Amino acid sequence: MSVSVFIDGAAGTTGLEIRERLDGRTDVSVSTLDGDARRDPAARRDAINNADVVVLCLPDDAAREAVAMIGNPRTRVIDASTAHRTAPEWTYGFSEIEPDGAARIAGATRVSNPGCYPTGFLALVRPLIREGLLPAYSLLSVNATSGYSGGGKAMIAEFEGGAGSAFRPYALSLGHKHVPEMTVHAGLRHGPIFQPAVANVYRGMVVEVPLHLAHFTSGTTPADIRGVLNDAYRPGGLVRVSQGNRATLGIEDDAGTDRMTLHAFFDAETEQVRLIATLDNLGKGAAGAAVQNLNIMAGLDPLAGLIL
Repeated sequence: MSVSVFIDGAAGTTGLEIRERLDGRTDVSVSTLDGDARRDPAARRDAINNADVVVLCLPDDAAREAVAMIGNPRTRVIDASTAHRTAPEWTYGFSEIEPDGAARIAGATRVSNPGCYPTGFLALVRPLIREGLLPAYSLLSVNATSGYSGGGKAMIAEFEGGAGSAFRPYALSLGHKHVPEMTVHAGLRHGPIFQPAVANVYRGMVVEVPLHLAHFTSGTTPADIRGVLNDAYRPGGLVRVSQGNRATLGIEDDAGTDRMTLHAFFDAETEQVRLIATLDNLGKGAAGAAVQNLNIMAGLDPLAGLIL
């Protein structure tokens, strides 16, 4: 028997990517609303309440509205918006960053899909804080660059119309909706300085956390840092820890996939550390994560339909 899935907002960038990953699968049956029905409250309410799992690919207010339409205890939700990412009654949908993460998601009725930038940041930082190598009071910064598809249809049209720049820093006022998510789920006392940018490439993402060994608890070595990351992410999953020592990385390294690769670079003389994640902002940063969460919630192979 297949799991019935309704995608609310299926015409958007994330919704289309989710549909591609579910297309042709026999273990799920997908429904969407087209045309005027997308804006018909009664049609949306029926579709939401008739589904086993609803995936919300909507602006925050519309996502909250959709959740309020649920009138039964059966329908479960995966919200790809930022509306519920720090809500204590919602389960954070990043299975790999906590030892019991997959079990929490499997038993949840309300799951918030992580943001693309926080996915890279948390994958690098959360295990180090959990294992005591980085203190919770650390003052961190995160430099990150995404492909322009992360900005949705308007930004895609801008860049593909020739109006986009090669590299565009933004959120220069230092306020960004991803910062609370990073802070809460990393277990930090202070929000990191977040320095996002968009590059003139459709998809892909690089997220970097630069550190000195002095940030870490006394006696921490590069081998300790790499060891914690290796222990946190076992081979065969979507999160991989590179064991090599590369000279360069590319924003496209994991583009077009649902995986993420973590890199740790060290300089013994200066005692400097660069922790870097590469991922696809539409893959592990959005649609791939939503499908992974759907699989876990439905008791299916967590990697079913994903691009490895």
